[in-house]
Amino acid sequence: MAELLALADAELKCAYPEDRGEPQPIHTVYASAASADTRLPRQWGASALALAEHHEQTLSALDVHGVLPRVKEQLATAPIQDLRLDFEDGYGWREDSAEDADARKAGRVLRALSIDANPPAALGIRIKGLTSLHLRRSVRTLELVLDGASGVPRGFVTTIPKFRTLTQVEAALRLFDELERVHGLPNGSLRFELQIESPQAVLGADGTATLAKAIHVARERLTGLHYGTYDYSAACGIAAEHQSLEHPVADHAKAVMLAAAAQTGVWVCDGSTQVAPDGPAEQQAAALTRHHRLVTRALERGYWQGWDMHPGHLITRWLATYGFHRRALTVAGPRIVAYLQRQGGAVVDEPATAQALAAGVLRGLDCGAYSPDDVVAIAPGCDRAVLDQLVQRTTTGDTDQQ
Repeated sequence: MAELLALADAELKCAYPEDRGEPQPIHTVYASAASADTRLPRQWGASALALAEHHEQTLSALDVHGVLPRVKEQLATAPIQDLRLDFEDGYGWREDSAEDADARKAGRVLRALSIDANPPAALGIRIKGLTSLHLRRSVRTLELVLDGASGVPRGFVTTIPKFRTLTQVEAALRLFDELERVHGLPNGSLRFELQIESPQAVLGADGTATLAKAIHVARERLTGLHYGTYDYSAACGIAAEHQSLEHPVADHAKAVMLAAAAQTGVWVCDGSTQVAPDGPAEQQAAALTRHHRLVTRALERGYWQGWDMHPGHLITRWLATYGFHRRALTVAGPRIVAYLQRQGGAVVDEPATAQALAAGVLRGLDCGAYSPDDVVAIAPGCDRAVLDQLVQRTTTGDTDQQ
């Protein structure tokens, strides 16, 4: 029996390695590869700031935690945490010569951005997919991007859309192995995300969650699962006017994604909204308010990352994220202190809960919602070392000792 349990422990440790030791970006910005430019982050930040100034009253009403000045500073210095240059829906079908040129240019842009003074934490491309129809074009585009970048830029990742079957993941693994071999790239340097925009990715023909199997087949190469709002909704037969991040089919798909990825080190990313703050001022204000609500809703459900498709989305992405973490800190801080001091109180937390509270505080620190001094002011003695120890304690088995 002891041998069986030791084997079980080893299997669980391998399949569920917990956190992968790097902060998850709060968003992924998608922009057409046709407009790839090293100035893109600064341009998006400047556009977002201009829109924010125009809607100061609306944003101030949403900013119940006083984080708007911090948001504006973020938009001025490092507005984009994760950038994806799109060769799929946001790019369309073009002549091979045009996509070849854009792919080489995208590689040069990504290389330059990766060594910028305030680089995105992650960046990459979205190819057209690994299907019979798209394979030749997708592989050529990826190769030309890597050629243009003279290798693999820091933080590079490829988003693979149209995922429906485990065979596509196996094909991706073979492709990336071969690309690394042919181009002399370090083993494991090419990583990818799967875009979940098909019901078959969530529930396969055999009645199991296809995406859950994909996580364990892809191992370290797979970094994230990204929800595709509109393709998924349409595939489920949802009428266009009711397709949204809040529809029950979206909630179901994302809940399965979250459960499958839990403790594997694979990140789950919420999808996008097609409602952008464009048009008349009233329409812009309504779109900003709506996006703030959608981001807050996602954070409440444990989706720490989402797609942003418009510079205006950056404003409410950062505003909602900073506000959420500020509010969470006021709750988590005293509970962590009480747990460490074993003082009890209105809520008596268990070790796993203390771990989750500490992880939440660290998440807010990592995204810049507050400073270490802000944490200590609310939770005396809870510096980063203490928080790190709480997060690690349940994974080391030392849950019952201080």
